[in-house]
Amino acid sequence: MASQRRRSSATAVLLSLLLLLQLAAAYPQGKRQNVAVFWGRNKAEGSLRQTCDTGDYNIVIISFLSVFGHGKYWLDLSGHDLRDVGADIRHCQSKGVYMLLSIGGDGYQYSLPSSKSAADVAENLYYSVLGGDRPGAFHPFGDDTIVNGVDFFIDNGPADHYDDLANRINDYNQNIRDPIGIMLTATVRCSYPDPRMKAALDTKLFRRIHVRFYDDPSCSYNHAGLAGVMAQWNKWSATYPDGQIFLGVVAANLTGKNDMVAVGELRDKLLPAVQNTDTYGGVMLWNSYYDSLTHYGRYVKDLA
Repeated sequence: MASQRRRSSATAVLLSLLLLLQLAAAYPQGKRQNVAVFWGRNKAEGSLRQTCDTGDYNIVIISFLSVFGHGKYWLDLSGHDLRDVGADIRHCQSKGVYMLLSIGGDGYQYSLPSSKSAADVAENLYYSVLGGDRPGAFHPFGDDTIVNGVDFFIDNGPADHYDDLANRINDYNQNIRDPIGIMLTATVRCSYPDPRMKAALDTKLFRRIHVRFYDDPSCSYNHAGLAGVMAQWNKWSATYPDGQIFLGVVAANLTGKNDMVAVGELRDKLLPAVQNTDTYGGVMLWNSYYDSLTHYGRYVKDLA
């Protein structure tokens, strides 16, 4: 069993190195278009493999690990069969797509009551999905499948100890052999600052920040206009100048909030404004189900 685990760990490392080479080949320097999408919010969106095969995204965020922090863990993938996800992750990575696991979401069954709980969650993530090698560890996506990083989508509960969690996950990078390591990203509300993520983001360990310019009339384009968006974008950019800021937009109007930005407005006004800043990193779409209905991502990938 131990030798089998070692082989699994070695395979995971090789997968990471292979992914790095594929990404470099697929996206030459200066020409990469970053479009991230959340997957796992509706079974009708299609499989993870189908999402990657559209060619519209180079980052897919699996959502959500919705229970953690109290000794229990649960992946809520909206009815998708977990047995298929591991093979699909490897397929996506073979196409040069970054695969992240998002923790949190809109539920209320997660929090970090102590630094010890943060350490426990980091340990669980490392050994379950980030390539750690420990006998008896449960690998929800299979022994030979790892994700490339963790996204913090902390939308409910106390703000405590997410900085501890970020530091603990980052500590495991000393065990990762590829130069990219474990990527940490955050998905935050557009109004700066997001109080639940402020301390974590101030660790400066997050390479990408997906700012949700929707669900908030004070900073969504259709309600606050370009000036309202840029007022918050500039605050995020000034505070985290070394990170990549992603413009978070919805791919459909299904909630009655009229937050979907028309393609013409995105092309002619919104994207040119954010792309003119040094911190622009790409576009984040919420979510793959919405996009399967509107195909918004087909337009976004040519503009991002």
